[in-house]
Amino acid sequence: MSDSPDQHSTSHDKHFFDTFMLVIGGLVLFAFCLYILARVIAANTQEQYVLNDPAYTEAAAERIKPAQLLAVSGQDNSAVEAATPAPAAPAAPAAVQAGDAVYNMACVACHGMGIGGAPVFGNKAAWAPRIAQGIAILNDHAIKGYQGKAGLMPAKGGRVDLADESIVNAVEYMVNAAK
Repeated sequence: MSDSPDQHSTSHDKHFFDTFMLVIGGLVLFAFCLYILARVIAANTQEQYVLNDPAYTEAAAERIKPAQLLAVSGQDNSAVEAATPAPAAPAAPAAVQAGDAVYNMACVACHGMGIGGAPVFGNKAAWAPRIAQGIAILNDHAIKGYQGKAGLMPAKGGRVDLADESIVNAVEYMVNAAK
């Protein structure tokens, strides 16, 4: 007796299904083993070197502390007083720097190539109308910022950490180069 075509097809289907399930089971077992291996490695590295690190625990405690503490009448509020930060000391005035140093540090970004309508360093034609307004106005625009028809000058060239005298020195340096 020979096998009928339906029996032959069913036999192949069963063989394919058994093989497929064996492969899937092997992959699931392999993934589970990788998971266990990763947990073992993490337990021997992350907990010892990261989670138990004093800097890490301090940073985590800082991130999860309450936004503010509430003083309650008739209760011990010493934690509120201890958590209240002391007023910050006033910032030390910035040191006065030479004009060329300030230009090379801050001004060259725009005045080196004329970005945002800035007059290019040393370009007498571009600087002439500005110089004609007077050094006091140039200094005022450089320190406080200015937006005009020709472009935009951010306050202190975007470097608000610089002393006003440093900005004045830089303006003088650029004006002298354009005369």
